[in-house]
Parts: sequence; C-alpha cells; structure tokens
Amino acid sequence: MALTPEDVVTKQFQHVRFKEGFDPDEVDDFLDEIVVEWRKTIAENEELKAKLAAYESGTTPAPAAEAPQEHVEEEPVVEEEPAPVAAVETPAPAASAAPAAASAGIIELAQRLHDEHVAEGLAQKDKLISEAEGKAASIVAEAEARARDEVARLESERSKLEGRITELRQFERDYRTQLRNLIEEKLRELDVAGTGSGATPIPAS
Repeated sequence: MALTPEDVVTKQFQHVRFKEGFDPDEVDDFLDEIVVEWRKTIAENEELKAKLAAYESGTTPAPAAEAPQEHVEEEPVVEEEPAPVAAVETPAPAASAAPAAASAGIIELAQRLHDEHVAEGLAQKDKLISEAEGKAASIVAEAEARARDEVARLESERSKLEGRITELRQFERDYRTQLRNLIEEKLRELDVAGTGSGATPIPAS
C-alpha cells in the first residue's frame, strides 16, 4: 500500500517510559515539515500531469493549428512545437520520483528510530541484568561471610563451654575426694579416741 502524507500525520508511535530517546515534539515538528514538502511535491506532480494530459488531448494553444496556413517552407516551426512536450515530460519522472524518495526517507527515519529504541531497550535490559547479578552476588557473599562469622562464634562459645564443663567435672571429682578423705579421717580419729579412753559401753537396762 502506497504511503501518503495523511499516513505520516496520523501515525502513532508507542511511548517508551523510563528510557532515553528523542524528544517527541522535535520528531513531530520534523515530520510536519516533511508532510508539507511532500504535499507541495504531490501538488506540483498533479499539475504537471494535468498539463501533459491537456497537451496530449490536443487542448494546447493554437500555434500548432495555424501552421498549415503558412508556407510549406515554414514547416520547421511545426517541428519546433514538440519542444514544450519534452520540457513538460522531462520533469514528470523527477516529480513522480519525489514522493517515492520522501516516502523512503520517512520509512528510513522511522526504521532508524525503531532500531535506536530497540538498541536502547536492549542496552537498558543488559544494564539491569548486570546490576541485579552484581547485587545478588554481593548479597550472597555478605550472607556467606555472616554465616562463617556466626559459625566461628558458635564454635568459640562451644569450646569455652566444653572447657568450663571439664573444669566443673574436675572440681566435682576433687571435691568428692577431699570430702571422702575428710570423713575417713574423722572416723579414724573417733576410733582412736574411743580406744584410748578405755571406756566401756553402758549396757542397756
């Protein structure tokens, strides 16, 4: 389907948020300038086509009709008449090519804008992924460091508690030994005291 100035005027582009890009107002102003020049080119092309059609239909001015009334020797004047035809026909291809060139330029501009937006989106995506991966690696490294510190602290506390338990068990053994020795010593002293006094037990009545 051929592209028309109205297609450019009514074209709606998607807005891209949170990304860098061209100023929409500047793009719209530039497209408006293209549409104005395009319409001028189309109008000139239509005018040239109308002139060519009028010439080919024989509605051109009368100098060609008056030529038969003149001398046969003056036929070169009739031969000179096609010159305007060449002048009219020559601009037509250039004029008709102008809209195509303008269309190609607009399509190229739109494609370039699209490619730039896509490139910016991919770059932004890669940047966000890289930042997320870096942040995740940092969080994991920090968590591992904290885990190592916590394990080391718990190991240190366990070692201290085991040492304390060993000390308490040793204290308990020493205390029991000392207590047993003390009791045995007191019993021996009682036995010795009872034997040395010669006292006899009093019988029960």
